[in-house]
Amino acid sequence: MGVRLTYPVLLPFLRGTYDLSLTAAGFLLSLLWMAYAVGQLPGGILADKFGERRILTISTIISSIAIAFVAAATSTWVLFVSTTLFGLGTALYGVSRFTALSEIYPNKDGSAIGVTMAAGEAGNVVMPAIAGVVAVVAWQLSFGIAIPLFVLVGVSLWLFVPEQTADDDSAVDSVSLESARYVLAEISRPSILLVGLLQILGYSIWQAFTGFYPTYLIEVKGFSSSVAAGLFALFFAVGILVQPLSGNAYDRIGLNRILPLLMGLTALGMFFVSFVESFWAVVVITITLSSLLGQATVTLSYITSALPRDMRGTGLGAIRTVYMGLGAASPILFGAFADRGFFDEGFAVLSIVAATVCVLSLRFPHR
Repeated sequence: MGVRLTYPVLLPFLRGTYDLSLTAAGFLLSLLWMAYAVGQLPGGILADKFGERRILTISTIISSIAIAFVAAATSTWVLFVSTTLFGLGTALYGVSRFTALSEIYPNKDGSAIGVTMAAGEAGNVVMPAIAGVVAVVAWQLSFGIAIPLFVLVGVSLWLFVPEQTADDDSAVDSVSLESARYVLAEISRPSILLVGLLQILGYSIWQAFTGFYPTYLIEVKGFSSSVAAGLFALFFAVGILVQPLSGNAYDRIGLNRILPLLMGLTALGMFFVSFVESFWAVVVITITLSSLLGQATVTLSYITSALPRDMRGTGLGAIRTVYMGLGAASPILFGAFADRGFFDEGFAVLSIVAATVCVLSLRFPHR
């Protein structure tokens, strides 16, 4: 997570090196997340078939190779192709961590997933902040320092993750019309579709906001790149608290009570970010916006636990491919808005979408 979210911090440097417009920069981010979306379904199928440990380890190997090519990119096409490979590599990690945790902690899956996602936010705090400082010397080093870390994590995953945490009798061991119908029937249940819609909207907000917030702080608010990186890190630092608390609240009181609060705060933050100017006012707004980070903890915990064990990886992979594929379009749309001088209006649109999620989640039946 930390390396993926290093991209927005390094976007001004990438634009300078490769002469990218804001629209082209948004396309690069959309390409990263589209590749991440496309890899979710294969990752889920492979996790069901071969077990989470193998797939998690392979993910870190592919990611380390891809990010090495990103750091060494000498042309725009190498940058874009390497970024796509990195998105595909990290996608293999996406589903496996949820299915493994849901199986190991069936009665506290919300809390377990919240803690794990908070660890991702810790990476989002550390990596972008370091990248913002190191990039002053050479932005390539900001990516390069992640390579040995990926290798270390890959070895650790192989040593400590159980070899097989998913069901031994997978319903999708082979590709067939019958298994496809079974998966489609399970993910088409009304409750899954409704939470899936909430996830699509929330993920679109997250993609657009995280993709351009540092650039917005630099080009519109007039902050330095280091200050913008620090504020971006603050957003994720607060998320380290928000996500475990959101997961625990989901376990205790359910989706329809915690999600409206999280998205209501997000809507307020997106609305007021355009009106504040002082540093400390931006700090308060950034902290408020961190409530957005709890949304996925709640919705993904619900979806993961609601799917049958024998197709959980495949089903979750299919759902994540859909919502991530749709959400990946938001950075390029937001970038096109910004290119035309509508940066502030873009945040107003995100505020409306967040308010919509808040209202829809109130209609969800109590668990």
